[in-house]
Amino acid sequence: MHHFATSAFAALCLIVFSATAFAQAPVQRQVDGIIAKVDNHIILRSDLEFGYLQYLAQSKQQPSEDLKCQIFTSLLQDKLLLARAEIDSVVVEEGTVTGQLNQRIEYLASQVGGTDRLEQYYNKSLKQLKDELRKTVREQLVMEQMQRNITGKVSVTPNEIKRYFNAIPKDSLPYFSTEVEIGQIVNFAEIGREQKQEARQKLEKLRERILAGEDFATLARQYSQDPGSAQAGGELGFFKKKELVPEYEAAALRLEPGGISNVIESQFGFHLIQLIERRGQEFNTRHILIKPATATVDVAAAAEDLEKVRELIQSDSLTFAQAAKEYSDDKGTKDNGGMITSRSTGATYITMDQVDPAIFFVIDTMQVGEVSKPVPFTTPDGQEAMRIIYLKSKTTPHLANLTDDYQKIANAALAQKRSKAVSEWFAKNIGTVYIEVDPEYQDCSGLQQLTQ
Repeated sequence: MHHFATSAFAALCLIVFSATAFAQAPVQRQVDGIIAKVDNHIILRSDLEFGYLQYLAQSKQQPSEDLKCQIFTSLLQDKLLLARAEIDSVVVEEGTVTGQLNQRIEYLASQVGGTDRLEQYYNKSLKQLKDELRKTVREQLVMEQMQRNITGKVSVTPNEIKRYFNAIPKDSLPYFSTEVEIGQIVNFAEIGREQKQEARQKLEKLRERILAGEDFATLARQYSQDPGSAQAGGELGFFKKKELVPEYEAAALRLEPGGISNVIESQFGFHLIQLIERRGQEFNTRHILIKPATATVDVAAAAEDLEKVRELIQSDSLTFAQAAKEYSDDKGTKDNGGMITSRSTGATYITMDQVDPAIFFVIDTMQVGEVSKPVPFTTPDGQEAMRIIYLKSKTTPHLANLTDDYQKIANAALAQKRSKAVSEWFAKNIGTVYIEVDPEYQDCSGLQQLTQ
């Protein structure tokens, strides 16, 4: 059977594919031939071509067969992780899969301007997108769990960090430009009471018409503002528990088949729900969604609330991280101490050329440790909000050194040691699964230590 060694490049590819494959997965792909099998898992030629083109687009490297072979090796390693996970009975909770799936759908929607545009972009309903992406998300979570199992106990001592740094040739030391650590606490401007009341009243009238004998599905086609289900008479299809927002699920599961709920509110707006059928742990519903008009939102109230939070931080009643967790509306940063992370590395240190221009002009005159007054901004999906900005740290340009960059050097040393642990794991486990590689790829760099 075949042996191969993992590398820093392969580890990087794992990150790239985790970030990009999800975003592109809904695209219809032609099955054009299997180029590798690892137990029950396969790699298609189109998988390799897609990953290769994605990496070229992101890395701006020149096309080469060697690069394509390295990506093929990375894909093969992914499948080995999944195959060994099945042997080792490594699973992830379905609730975790659903939570991660919802977070990634929210992120994708924010990039294109909301869930409506996301559905239009892929020409599929939100339910269809989630069904197609669930397997991908589950596999990614399983691979991450396997990586944690392999490297979870790996650590580095201060002496190892020092040896790692001293082994870097002096003329190869990285030069760090100005970097900042920035936090934010976000408060979305809320829709006014009048707009909410108007949406609720519309649904109350529709409910009365349905109870008087009109057809729910017909009214859903006419009035529902959920484009993913309106044309299907509001029908969502079968979902398991914890796959829909809690308010919706709770109302639906209180109904008997054919029953109509009261008007309920969720993060998406106001719903009128009809339970169609229960099937074991799954249930099928239809709904009519009415979204409150958003022409008028109370930005001033959002700013006032943030100013109170700012005063608590300045009086040392709360740390910025505590305030972010308790008060921020931004799911992407609130559980990370409010800190904004780099798009390329995921670290909290951000080079100035990566700082959002709107934030750049806020922090330009701030001192380290200062928290700004509330400033307005618009989220990627068009929602009006206010936020306060925290300048946690700011470095000056310099060559890497153990004093100023200890944590970065420690992270790099740890990454190297983890990479070695993963390489050793692959070498140990490669022979425990069935692997078949298309002859076209058997001479790839990275696959040259295959067993005879």
